[in-house]
Order: sequence, then structure tokens, then C-alpha cells
Amino acid sequence: MLHKSKKSLLGIVLFLCPFLTILAQIPVNGFYPEKNTFTIAPSYGYKSYDQFYRGSTLSEGNPAGLGEISSSIFSFYGQYAILNWLSTTVTLPYISVESEDGELDPIQNVDQVDGVQDLGIFLKARILEKKFDNSSKISLGGASGMTFPVGNYEGAGVLSLGNEATTVNGSAIFQYSTPIKIFSEIQLGYSLRNSDNFDIPNAMLYSAKIGYHNEFLYLHARLDIQDSMSGLDIGTPEFGAAGGAAVLPETEVDFTNLSFDFYVPVYKNSIGVSAGYGTTLDGRNYNKESAISFGLVYTAR
Repeated sequence: MLHKSKKSLLGIVLFLCPFLTILAQIPVNGFYPEKNTFTIAPSYGYKSYDQFYRGSTLSEGNPAGLGEISSSIFSFYGQYAILNWLSTTVTLPYISVESEDGELDPIQNVDQVDGVQDLGIFLKARILEKKFDNSSKISLGGASGMTFPVGNYEGAGVLSLGNEATTVNGSAIFQYSTPIKIFSEIQLGYSLRNSDNFDIPNAMLYSAKIGYHNEFLYLHARLDIQDSMSGLDIGTPEFGAAGGAAVLPETEVDFTNLSFDFYVPVYKNSIGVSAGYGTTLDGRNYNKESAISFGLVYTAR
């Protein structure tokens, strides 16, 4: 019975890493759930900032003097294991972003914007797995997916829900697990971005994670890095000539985010609760923001 309990909890844990970290990029991890396992995970996140990186220089306020800007994110996450080594993931956020001081966005002429953002569909596969005599294990996998706007939002301006881009993402995933349930994970990815209204830079995506799990809890620390391949710098003459706040999606957006997430089961190892915290360590044309998140997880087999 104890072995079954551990196995059931781990089945839930496999889905946690993607949706907890609201500052993360690609919603996949290095765990592979059993065939026919289905998980849904609604969550709520809140993030805010009153500083931003003008180019690579940290500045007070934000690009248009709107004071502190906050966002509430209600997210839906679903995942289904088609095979033991193949799974699919769907994500959909509803976002509300506003100026806490009531200042108007210079492009949209409002102090609050809300709506559905981008639908994400991803496929993940395990390519190889090697187990050792001491019960440690390494695995190598890959993931690809697409996100595209489904809400009728405006990509221009400071209080935008997104950049109106269709993105195609791909990543390689390497994970090492020890006999004492400590694991480490590295992801290397690339994001192709296309928009009818903006020239949005593509980006390299990097992620490193270390975590621990047992039958009572799961936790991890994660570092996410985005390195855009091109783009404008906020505050430069080129940025102003191109349209200023009207072309924010065309800036070179780089960042380094650090996050911490955990999960505990609350009912028969099929329902659990999660929480997370994330913060920006460094950036370029990016908000220096902090975020918290809370969620429920339900897993069926």
C-alpha cells in the first residue's frame, strides 16, 4: 500500500512544474506520466512591478509613467498521457492588468485591460531513459508546441495582455534523478514568433531546475532565461522613431527569472494544492516584477 501511495503522488507531481511558475516559458518538464493519466489544474497568479529595465538599465516607474502595474492571471492547465512516453498539454490564461494609480495607457487610453490571452498546445516525448544499479536515472526528451491569440486584445501599449504573436516553441529536456528523490533538470529551447502587426524577435529559452519529492510533498527551485535575437531598446531614438509604446512587442526582451514552487496532496492522492513565488533577477526591456501563484490539481487514471 505504501508503494502504491508513493506512485500515486508521483503521478500528480509529474504535472506540477509547468503551471506553477507564472514567469516560466514552455509548460513542460522532464517527468513522463503513465498512459491514460489525465490532469486538470486551475490556478491564480498575481504579479506587479514599479520598476523596469530601460534597455539594460533598471529604472523607476514604467515606460509610460503609469505607476505600479499589477496583473491577475487565472489559468487553465490540462495534460493527457497518450502513451507512457508521450503526452499533450493545453494552457489558456485569462489576464487582467491595470495601472494602480489609474493612469491611462498612452495607446489604448484605458487604465485596465482584461481578457483571454493565448491558447497553448504542446506535445512532449521521451526519447531515451537509462536506469542505473543504484536506482538513479537519466532521461532525455523533447517538446514542441504553439501558442496563438484567441482573445481580441490589443498588442500595442503598456497595459497589453500579450504581443499578438503566434509562437512555435521547441525544447530539449534533460533530467537526472537520484535514489533519494532529488532531481535536476535542464531545458534548452527556441521560440519562433510571428505577428501580422509587429516584427517580434525570436528568442533562445533556457531553464535549470533542482527539486525534491516524496509521498508527502514536491518542491523545486527554477531559473528561467530568455535571450532575444534582435529588437529595439526602450528609450533610444530608434524606439521613438518606430512608434514608442505602440511598438513595445518589437523590443529586445531578455530576462532571468528565479522561482520556487511546491505541492502537497490533500485528498486520496488525486487532489492537491500548490503555491509558487517568482521574481526577476535581471532583464532588458522587461519589468522587474514579483509573482505569487496558488492552484488546485486533480489527477484521474
